[in-house]
Amino acid sequence: MQARLYICGLTLLVQVDEVQGLQIKRNGKWIPIRPVPGAFIVNIGDILEIMSNGEYKSIEHRAVMNPETERLSIATFCSPSVETIIGPLPELTKENNGAIYKSVDWDEYLKFALSRELDGKSAINHMKLEN
Repeated sequence: MQARLYICGLTLLVQVDEVQGLQIKRNGKWIPIRPVPGAFIVNIGDILEIMSNGEYKSIEHRAVMNPETERLSIATFCSPSVETIIGPLPELTKENNGAIYKSVDWDEYLKFALSRELDGKSAINHMKLEN
């Protein structure tokens, strides 16, 4: 199972029962993340990448089923309200020679991102300005 959870701002996750299931994509390959007892996992989403003007990178991640053991994880997702303008923060564009992402309403970005096939980072790539 793969979801579009990386389009939000932050995902906070606790893997309660220490059963593997979370994977991140690195160099085109899915890598399993071993649960650490008592640890929180913080995944940065596309919104933070856009607002930080690329300083922080969103991580493509997914949850997979374990056919032998039940898995329990608890997640919360942090995203802005629908009328919020999503774009690089002005104070972060001055040092980086300008914005590398465009600004749009969160509602517009969300509609675009959810209308796409599950094709990796296409939503955030759509937000990049042409240089």
